Amino acid sequence: MAKLVATCAIGYPDFRLNAELDLSIDGITAVFGPSGSGKSTLLRLIAGLDRRAGNVVRVDDDIWQDDAAGIFVPPHQRQLGVVFQESLLFPHLSVRANIEYGAKRKRGAETNFNVDQVIDAFDLRSLLDRLPQRLSGGERQRVAIARAVMTRPRLLIMDEPLSSLDLDRKDEILPLIERLGHDFDVPVLYVSHAIDEVLRLASQLVLLSEGKILAAGPIEEVTNRLDLYPYTDRIDAGAVLRATVSKHDVARGLTEYTFTGGVFRGPIVDAPIGQTVNLRIRSRDVALSLERPNKTSILNILPGHVAQIEDTGGPHSHVLLDVGSPLWARITRVSTRELELAPGTPVFAMIKAVAVDRRSMGRTTAMDASLAQGVISRHS
Repeated sequence: MAKLVATCAIGYPDFRLNAELDLSIDGITAVFGPSGSGKSTLLRLIAGLDRRAGNVVRVDDDIWQDDAAGIFVPPHQRQLGVVFQESLLFPHLSVRANIEYGAKRKRGAETNFNVDQVIDAFDLRSLLDRLPQRLSGGERQRVAIARAVMTRPRLLIMDEPLSSLDLDRKDEILPLIERLGHDFDVPVLYVSHAIDEVLRLASQLVLLSEGKILAAGPIEEVTNRLDLYPYTDRIDAGAVLRATVSKHDVARGLTEYTFTGGVFRGPIVDAPIGQTVNLRIRSRDVALSLERPNKTSILNILPGHVAQIEDTGGPHSHVLLDVGSPLWARITRVSTRELELAPGTPVFAMIKAVAVDRRSMGRTTAMDASLAQGVISRHS
């Protein structure tokens, strides 16, 4: 875990960034916002790629920039990894040589992995003798990420690394990025304007708009704040439950997750026991009852209470629930009135197992009929 403290400001005729961060970065911290909000500018300032007077950047006890103290560590001397939209591999070096170059730049603590382990983790063994110009866009990004990992960075900055790839290539690389935190213990700052990527990858979220940080913290908290609705696209994104894979029920084709509110069941996924995941639950998939239902096909019945109600003036109400974690339900205004819902009302949230958003998980589930048997056999 890295402690990042940064005060970054920069002004242009048509844009100004004024941002302060004080975060413990564990796993992947996403910097999210619309195009032009200042995401890439913020990361370039943190990396020292764009030096501006008056900024302060500190990682743990190492000061990378503090102009008042006369300190500026150039980017190549920071224990920092960077992956851009373009891979920027050395064109005259093979895949293996590019990765080994990263290992030569390693500073600080010894790693608990070696070059061969990284090569296998990123499925690069069949490409080792190729030059970058003989690789596809997705293959080049896999090599770029592997090279960055081998530097053993104190902080890995990824600036929209998937934006130039098609959907299939993104789906190949996303599981590899997920592994950076829990397999390689590399803290990541991940810039994106794609909510699907953010909800799948991030444990923390920095929300940026018009050069200002609106919120920073655990993703389940930031994405569920009512006042951030215009920025987090809450209706489409729904709630995020940070959960841990606790059990695979092979006989019934289910995976169980534990979260601070209890247990959630979904279609079986190919994920190891103990792995932390983001469960994305759309508000439209959550139904409410004042009494615990009996004899129902719905597997997830979560007790809780109403925390807040947002009436948008349309036919629906957005009800924020506390089930141990925040959870949104989108129901009709008629139902809100007839159930006499108000803050503090005890309710039961009902969610079908199949309601887990598959793209937020990104892993094979039992809904993929052609692959389900392989997943089940691995957990048998």
